[in-house]
Amino acid sequence: MKKTLTRWAADIWYKDHFLGVWLSLFGFLFSDAVKFRRFLYRLGVLKSYTLPVPVIVVGNITVGGTGKTPLVIWLARFLKDSGFNPGIISRGYGGQAQSWPQPVTADSDANQVGDEALLIATQTGCPMAVGPLRVEAAKMLLSQADCNVILSDDGLQHYALNRTIEIAVIDGERRFGNGHCLPAGPLREPIERLQRVDFVIVNGEKYEDHEFSMQLVGQTLVNVVTGEQKPLPEFNAVECHALAGIGNPERFFKQLEVAGLICATHSFPDHYSFQRHDIDFGDNKPVLMTEKDAVKCTEFAGLQHWYLPVKAVPDTVFSEQLLNLLKRKV
Repeated sequence: MKKTLTRWAADIWYKDHFLGVWLSLFGFLFSDAVKFRRFLYRLGVLKSYTLPVPVIVVGNITVGGTGKTPLVIWLARFLKDSGFNPGIISRGYGGQAQSWPQPVTADSDANQVGDEALLIATQTGCPMAVGPLRVEAAKMLLSQADCNVILSDDGLQHYALNRTIEIAVIDGERRFGNGHCLPAGPLREPIERLQRVDFVIVNGEKYEDHEFSMQLVGQTLVNVVTGEQKPLPEFNAVECHALAGIGNPERFFKQLEVAGLICATHSFPDHYSFQRHDIDFGDNKPVLMTEKDAVKCTEFAGLQHWYLPVKAVPDTVFSEQLLNLLKRKV
């Protein structure tokens, strides 16, 4: 049911603009509610908390994946290389822990802390905490680790936490869909919200002069069970299955297609909780997935299961401007 609703919504937001127009009244109501909530924070009716260290929020204004997680991983490594001690917070979406906040390490359970959080902690080695209340997650982090800057994975709309720098990530292919707010379109906030962020990063080719481009690069498949690595082109001569439970599965499928692979594709909702039968297609064909999906399949994957790690490669001008801005605000 969730898979069907997700596809139906995506069709309205990115393809059937006519039906989106009919729903636009609800989008205007949602937009007004969002603006009023932000206004209450500016008045101080709703309280915001300021941490004793700078906070960099990486988020988006649309529903679904835009490439935030690879960018957060890149940012954490970049900040460490620049002499900072970053800590990372996130909501822990999909996690089913009984209490929050929760610390996250490479040994954490994705079912408890969320797939993206586990991937980030594993890839960066940075101290990390997750919880619906990001202020509490940040406080836990600062009490347990020597962090002098906090990275917030998502949370652009989480105004209870004041931020030093805001980075918005855009899907370069789908952009803003029909341009309407939820439920008529994919927007969490009106497009003009981007005028107030410090940086706009486009996952793909940029459209506007003020935007910075970012590419997701990955050419080596890794076996989920053994860790064996093979170049992507080695799979060109065989038929494969490709599955993805991410915000925009078509991006992953297209990446495989461009590399010359022939795949039967299987889409799942973002943050889908995979079971053994979801990744078993009754044959011995290779099954390719994203790294985010792989962290949830390690316990029941077989030798035919492979994942494709990707890394973010943002515009070098962005890294220079970010570092200069952060140093001015520290």
